[in-house]
This record gives sequence, C-alpha cells and structure tokens, in this order.
Amino acid sequence: MRAATLMRGLGAKYRHTVVAMDGRTGAADLADDTDLQLVDFASGPGPGSAARFFRKLLQEQAPDLLLSYNWGAIDAVIAARSVGMRRIVHHEDGFNVDEAQRLKLRRNWTRRLVLQGVDTIVPSRRLERIGREKWRLQRLHFIPNGIDASVFNRDPHLGAAFRESLGIPADAVVVGTVGHLRKVKNFGRLLRVFSAAEYSPMHLVIVGDGSERGGLETEAGSIDSLVHFTGHLSDLRAAYSAFDVFALSSDSEQQPVSLLEAMAASLPVCATDVGDVKASLPGSAHDYIVSLGPTVEATMADGLTRLAGDRSRRQALGAENRQHVEQYYSDIAMLSAYEKVYAAALSR
Repeated sequence: MRAATLMRGLGAKYRHTVVAMDGRTGAADLADDTDLQLVDFASGPGPGSAARFFRKLLQEQAPDLLLSYNWGAIDAVIAARSVGMRRIVHHEDGFNVDEAQRLKLRRNWTRRLVLQGVDTIVPSRRLERIGREKWRLQRLHFIPNGIDASVFNRDPHLGAAFRESLGIPADAVVVGTVGHLRKVKNFGRLLRVFSAAEYSPMHLVIVGDGSERGGLETEAGSIDSLVHFTGHLSDLRAAYSAFDVFALSSDSEQQPVSLLEAMAASLPVCATDVGDVKASLPGSAHDYIVSLGPTVEATMADGLTRLAGDRSRRQALGAENRQHVEQYYSDIAMLSAYEKVYAAALSR
C-alpha cells in the first residue's frame, strides 16, 4: 500500500516495473494512475533460480533504479550487484512469524554482506536499531509511514450503513481490526481477548483475508453471531467509521499503516506492544498498549472492557490520535523523504 502511494506521488517522471515475488498482483489496482508494468514472478523460473532470473531481467530492462523489499527480494539485490549495478534502494518492513521473536543468524550475515553500500529504508526505530547493530549498515534511513488523514474522516452515514450490512445494532460497541490474515498477526489472540472482555453488546469486525481465515472462522464458532469477517475491502472508510475501538493483536509489527489509518479515523487503540506501535501513539494512549507475555490476553481484555464502557474516554483518545497522526505522519512528509533517498541513489 505504501509503495502504491509512493508510485502515485512520484508522478509521471518515474515508470515502474513490478516483480511480484509471490505472484500476487492485486495491489496493482492501488497504483492505477501510474505508468506501471507487471512481471509475474510465479510464471517465471522457480525461487531456486531467482538470482539468474533477476540478472536476465535487469539486463533486459536496464532500470535506472532498483527498489527491493524485504528478505524475499534479497536475490534481486545480489543479482544487481553481480552485474555492477549500484543504484539500489532496499526496503525492510519487518518480519514474518519465523523471525517474529528471534532473527535468523544466516539472514543477518547475508544482509550485512549484501546491503553494504546500499541505501536501506526502514519505517520503525526498532528496525533502525537492528539495521545498525545486527546488519551494521552505513546507509540506513529511518522514514516513518505517512497517510493522508483527510481520507479517513469519520462519516456517520457510511458507518451506520456498514453496521447495518453486517447486522450490528446501532447501540453496540464495535471493536475493529484490519490486516492480512496470517499467523504473525495472531488474530486468534484477538478472538480470545474479545471473548474475555466483559461488556455487552459488543461486536468484533475483522477486515482482511488470508490463509488463516478458515481456522479463525472455526475458532470464532461459539461467538460467531458477534464476530464478522468481511474479507478484503479496497475502500476502508466505511469500516473505520463503523468502529468504536481499533485493536491489534500481532506478535510482530513495525509501524502498521492500519494503525495510522485508525488514528486518522479518530479511534482509540488497544494493541500489543510490538515494533513502533506505542511510539506512534501519543502518551495518553499508552495505557491500552499491552506487553507480550503470559497475561497479554487478560490485560488486553481489561483494556477493551474499559474502553467499551467509557464513551467519553474513547472520544478523547480518538481526538488526540487524530491530531497526532496529522502532526507527525503525513503522506507529504513521507513522500518528500523517500524522494530524497531515491534521488541520491540515482545520482551515483
């Protein structure tokens, strides 16, 4: 989503060729105003020959700048360096479930070797520390995510229609979350937290899709009348307008865009203390950010209960969150910072 935002913001002076490492190209719809060409990696050679694939592709395309994203694209960086390409910007956005708690030594060493002399962008202070201490990178740039907060202005009519479409009563407190349904997001934890929260009427809305959906729907069986899975939504304004509280239950995050969107929608937040979640929120919100550990679910449930039962507190926290995201996490500031790094890499 952020890459698509940057593509639109950079305008016509850039043309983009996108290689989808997992063959999933649905996000192309988000960049429909750009000069965009898609190369579906799934239709090419298997992952074992990725470096050879990228060397051939780079020689054919002769790009002015290579942008690579996360560990899954490290073969592209290796290929670029093997053909003498120096105009590279690598992006690290966090880790999947296999590195949520502990980084893999081999990947640390590979990044340390391959990314030396490569501009690398990270969106969180935690990743910045890892980049300096574990990967020992010199050209490291911390650029927090940014959004256009005006897109997520609360609309009571949209919110009411969204609730009605799901059969949620107007007087219910709605806890909402947005994200890809994969293990590292740990939506099962959120289901258990919701079940333990002591407030009624309260409904949980999970926006997103992914490999974990079937299991989550089964887990929600005993409370399925109160839990709603919407699948993927390309326009989130109605969902955010219908929520009363935004929740995140992840095992690992850096600076989730959905958190910023929820803040822009004037929502209070109850979340696990991972990545830069707490650092992205004003101090008044920190009481509802919960450390991982044996009591995380009980503590989150208590936080949800308190927020559900105190409308004035929800409104006050939501207003502070909106002001905070406008002040510190604008899309204009993000675009300007990225463009400076790209321009510097292009000048080499």
